Amino acid sequence: MADSSLRVRPRVWIGFAIWLAYILIVFGVQSVSGVPYDEWGDSGANLFLGAGVSLIVATLLLAVTASVLGWWRPALFDDARSRHRWPIVAPILLAIVAVFTLTLTDWSAYDGAFFAASLVLLLVGFTEEMTARGLMVVALRSRLSEVWVWFLSSAAFGLMHFMNFFLGQDLVPTIQQVGSAFAIGTVFYILRRTTGTLIWAMILHALWAFSVFAVGHGTPNPLAQSVGLLQMVIGILAIVFVWFTFRSVRVGARGE
Repeated sequence: MADSSLRVRPRVWIGFAIWLAYILIVFGVQSVSGVPYDEWGDSGANLFLGAGVSLIVATLLLAVTASVLGWWRPALFDDARSRHRWPIVAPILLAIVAVFTLTLTDWSAYDGAFFAASLVLLLVGFTEEMTARGLMVVALRSRLSEVWVWFLSSAAFGLMHFMNFFLGQDLVPTIQQVGSAFAIGTVFYILRRTTGTLIWAMILHALWAFSVFAVGHGTPNPLAQSVGLLQMVIGILAIVFVWFTFRSVRVGARGE
């Protein structure tokens, strides 16, 4: 990645500053809404005010930030990707589980307003990926090895979810959510490394977040309990598989 093609030279501290600003802005907007985290699913209005507005604001600000820095291309596309492509098995498995989860959803519990508000949640695929595995990755790669890029970006992604404790979620499930997010974040990192673009990770992230939220609305399907277990298994596999993604090959190079 040539720094001369960017408006602002990538620095590690810039990545963490963007990450912290994202957390503060999202937390601030969600706090002002007055809707506790555990009441988002009660109505379309609660969901839109509690989560949707903050995602819209974050989307706009991240787009402005990427434009001002001139980091759009390196945030979305890699010049070099993983030499080994087979670790993409982990993201594929997560996509399958997401589709399976959608089949377990009680769609009869959705009204028009709630469904519309749910669609806004798809923006989380852009906001969280652009923050943790987009702009932060660009910043981290300016100085650190790819191992540290994976670990720090995935840890930052996991810690994003600790804000839910301050929004009303209990401490134990919040800590579990942070750990789970680190593992699932590794799945998204693998998808970026194996495809050479963040776009597919954004799409999978949006699908996954939507499916997990959707299945919890209405009357729970007994099989929905298996989703958490499948997620844990895939997360563990991803942490094992990720070690095979650190060696790179130029995008467009032939062979493995």
